[in-house]
Amino acid sequence: MLRALLHLCHRPALRFGLRRDGNGRFREPRFVSFMAQSNRKLLDTDLHDTVLRGRKLVKNIFRLALVGGCAWVVLESAKALSVF
Repeated sequence: MLRALLHLCHRPALRFGLRRDGNGRFREPRFVSFMAQSNRKLLDTDLHDTVLRGRKLVKNIFRLALVGGCAWVVLESAKALSVF
C-alpha cells in the first residue's frame, strides 16, 4: 500500500525535463533560443515556474498531513491499548 502511494506521488524529473540545472533560470536554453529565433511571442516562464513550485508545495503539505495523520492514529492506538 505504501509503495502504491509513493508511486503516485513520485514524478521522475528526468523523464519530464524538469530537473533543475545551474545554467540559468530556464530549463532548456536551446528551446528558448529556438523560440526567440522563430519570432513568436515570449513565453511566460515565470508563471510555469510558479505553478511547478505550487504543485511541489501542495505535494509536501499532503505528505506532511499524511505523516501527521499516521502518527495521530499510532498515538491514539497506543493510548487505547494502554487502557486495557
